[in-house]
Amino acid sequence: MTTRPSKLSKPPLRKRSFLAFARWFGLAVALLWLLAALTLVAARWIDPPTTAVHVQRRLQAWIHNTPYRERYTFIPLSQISPNLQHAVVSAEDARFYLHHGFDWHAIQVDAKEDMEGGRIRGGSTLTQQLVKNLFFGTGRSFLRKGAETTLVPVAELVLGKRRILELYLNVVEWGPGIYGAEAACRYHDKTAARTIDREQAARLAAILPAPLKRRPERMNSYSAVILRRMRQVGW
Repeated sequence: MTTRPSKLSKPPLRKRSFLAFARWFGLAVALLWLLAALTLVAARWIDPPTTAVHVQRRLQAWIHNTPYRERYTFIPLSQISPNLQHAVVSAEDARFYLHHGFDWHAIQVDAKEDMEGGRIRGGSTLTQQLVKNLFFGTGRSFLRKGAETTLVPVAELVLGKRRILELYLNVVEWGPGIYGAEAACRYHDKTAARTIDREQAARLAAILPAPLKRRPERMNSYSAVILRRMRQVGW
């Protein structure tokens, strides 16, 4: 007498292993996202001691056995000159106070220029750049972009514009091992962040897209554009 295979028989071992892996992977991703979201909530009151970019640069220096000195001093936004605040917002995210984390107008312009074969400009807002700096480093991938996209609304909701700007200006990279406005102003201009003038601020803002390659003293043409944007944007 033969018995028919049960319709409720277990799936093959390979399929069960894949399903188990998928469940554990999904759980790990969810836990990491929750940890990042809780970190953003804490960052409303606690200044971050380090970021993913900081860790990335240390690892790169260790792997390549190159000298590395880190300069990172967190200061309140009130101690950062309005000139530098104005210059960075004008250069990196002129609609910072008008959007909620994503500048859809800039994204549409970038997409149109891309389709027409024009020069592609960075459409990332300061909030997106802050999230990337804190959690993802400088690498690019669709997975990283997807995670960043889900965390940006959290940052906007729990931090607010003033704290986002304060965090960004304090953690962003401004040269090899140079992080934040205070370290950047003292390293590049031998002055405190609270005393920097408009021209110095514009030159500093001009190096942000490529801080490991650009130097403020070579940014006269770029800084002129930023100064013009500062007049247009207002403050």
